[in-house]
Amino acid sequence: MNTTAHDFVTVDMRGLKAALVARAQAERVSVSVLVRGAVARDLGLDMDRERQHAGTLGRGASSPASVKLSIRMTAEEALQLAGSACAAGLSRGAFLAGLIANVPVLSAGGGRAEHIASLMASSAELATLSRNIHRLTALLRQASVEPARPYREMLDTLAADVRRHLELAARALADLQPRGAKVESSARSPH
Repeated sequence: MNTTAHDFVTVDMRGLKAALVARAQAERVSVSVLVRGAVARDLGLDMDRERQHAGTLGRGASSPASVKLSIRMTAEEALQLAGSACAAGLSRGAFLAGLIANVPVLSAGGGRAEHIASLMASSAELATLSRNIHRLTALLRQASVEPARPYREMLDTLAADVRRHLELAARALADLQPRGAKVESSARSPH
């Protein structure tokens, strides 16, 4: 339910509508913004476009509720926005919000899907290591030394493999967060 009070006026443009719409498109604003600015100038009121926009957006700015935002752009820009959002696996609104928040993978070209895929692949390798360690532990409990020998090479590289995964995960997660976002951690790095 929209509780914002609007003052509507219907005006017979007497042949000026086409020029008005063309001007609004050229300036990439709505017809309403253009008309309000013209009326304010004619009335001698100091009302710039930024304040017109801020007045409509500022009413609920402190609340976490979503607002609908209309943006004027060329058809090519709209296609590029839709394509980039789709490539990032996000809605257009979430993609724009990520760009505004300066999420590195979005502002650097939308590599979000690649980051997530890398993180998933690395996690799968770590899961395999976990299963192998579990199997090795079971063999050692049974005192089956010979079947446990093939796991020696895995143990020799285990620390480096885990560290590589953790570094990849840290980079990927950092790149998926807005710049300047504080990430709280209760665990400390074992160095």
